[in-house]
Amino acid sequence: MIPYRDTIPCVNTPWVTWSLMVANFGAFVFSLMIPEQAQTRLFYLYGLVPARYAHPDWAAWAGLPANDYTPFVSSMFLHGSWMHLVANMWLLWIFGDNIEDRMGGVRYLAFYLICGIVAGWLQIYFSPDATVPAIGASGGLAGIMGAFFFLYPYARIVIWVFFMPLFIQVPAIAFLGVWVIIQLYKATGGLTAGGGYADVAWWGHLGGFVAGMLLYRLFLRDGPPRDSEPPEQSP
Repeated sequence: MIPYRDTIPCVNTPWVTWSLMVANFGAFVFSLMIPEQAQTRLFYLYGLVPARYAHPDWAAWAGLPANDYTPFVSSMFLHGSWMHLVANMWLLWIFGDNIEDRMGGVRYLAFYLICGIVAGWLQIYFSPDATVPAIGASGGLAGIMGAFFFLYPYARIVIWVFFMPLFIQVPAIAFLGVWVIIQLYKATGGLTAGGGYADVAWWGHLGGFVAGMLLYRLFLRDGPPRDSEPPEQSP
């Protein structure tokens, strides 16, 4: 099942959300245009490598300056594949405009970046020995989803049932709740003996979501909330 849209109308043009999407697509296209060796170097220099900060000796050996914190932001604009990029940008498109509406552009951008930075630190805390770059907009995106969880819990998320012309609506609190459960299961490895799944920065996702839940009130601008649902429409 694929989320298709939400039912909360956007009042203002989401310029920052659109700009973030353009920046992510631009960075990805750039990474495709450079030689493979240069791309790998790009991901290691500007992606978030946990061991770079947890093990300074290893960082020096690998040629990664441990006192450079640029990757906490730059990693949020790098993606490893089209599927990775499109999945993140699709969710940003669905949830970002409403949060930008409630915060305003500047506060929204600051909120997004801070959630992504918190996500990066939590990923380092739980995977200090990882030497593979963590890249992607998921940390900041998770923060937006955490804010949406509290601001619009009963908004409807329209879900497309894959390979079928069928659309169903579920409450945002249910959709995002299931998303959190999946991240937690993957981060901890569920009931498997070996522990978590290391292919994705699952703890970073959870860190961004929790940061969004805890910090969103600090970034809301003045004005009455728009919690009411619009008349139900067909997708």
